[in-house]
Amino acid sequence: MSRSFDWEAVQDALPLLLEGFRVTLLATVLGTLVAAVLGLAIAVAGRAPSRFVTVPVKAVMEFVRATPLLVQLVGAAALFTSVEPLTIGIVVLGVHYATYTSEVYRAGIDGVPKGQWEACRALSLPPRRTWQAVILPQAVRNVLPALGNYAISMFKETPFLAVITVQEMVFEARKYGADHFAYTEAFTLAGLVFLIASYPTSLLMRKLEKRLGH
Repeated sequence: MSRSFDWEAVQDALPLLLEGFRVTLLATVLGTLVAAVLGLAIAVAGRAPSRFVTVPVKAVMEFVRATPLLVQLVGAAALFTSVEPLTIGIVVLGVHYATYTSEVYRAGIDGVPKGQWEACRALSLPPRRTWQAVILPQAVRNVLPALGNYAISMFKETPFLAVITVQEMVFEARKYGADHFAYTEAFTLAGLVFLIASYPTSLLMRKLEKRLGH
C-alpha cells in the first residue's frame, strides 16, 4: 500500500539537510580552489623542457583519470586513517578535477597567439614575467567558463563523499530517511536543493561564455 507524500517530514528534514548543504558547499568551494591551482601547476609543468618532469606528471594524470572518483575516495580514506574525512574528500575532489582543469588550462595557453610569445622574447622578458604578465592573464580569461562548469560538476559529485562518512547533504538525507522511514521526502528535498543551487550558477556560466565570446 503506497503512502502519500509527507510535507511535515520535508519541514522536519530541511534544517538537517541545510546543515549538510553547508558541508557540501564547503567541499565544493575548497575542492574547486585545489583543482584550479593544481590544474594550472600541472598545465605549466606539462610544458617543461625536461622529460623528468613531463613524464611523471602525465603518468599521474592518466592514473587519476583512469580510476573512478569513488575508488579514489575509498582508497585515500583507507590510507590516511588519521586525517579527517572532509579533508580527504576535499583533496581527492581537487586532485581528481585538477587532471581535467589542467587540460582546460593547456588549451587556453595554446590559444594565446604566437605573436605574444615572440614579443616577450623580443623584449627579453624573463620566463616568470612572461607567464605572469602576458600568457596566464590571457589564458585564464579564455577558460573561466570551462572552469566554472567543472565547479558545477564537482558540486553534483559531492554525494560520493558520503561513502567516507562525510556528513554532506545526501548523507543527511539518507540518515533522516532511515530514522523516519521518509526516504522519498528526504531525497526529493535534497534534489531540489541541488537544483536550486546549481541551476542559477549554470545560467551565470552561459552568460559568461557569451560575454567572453565562446
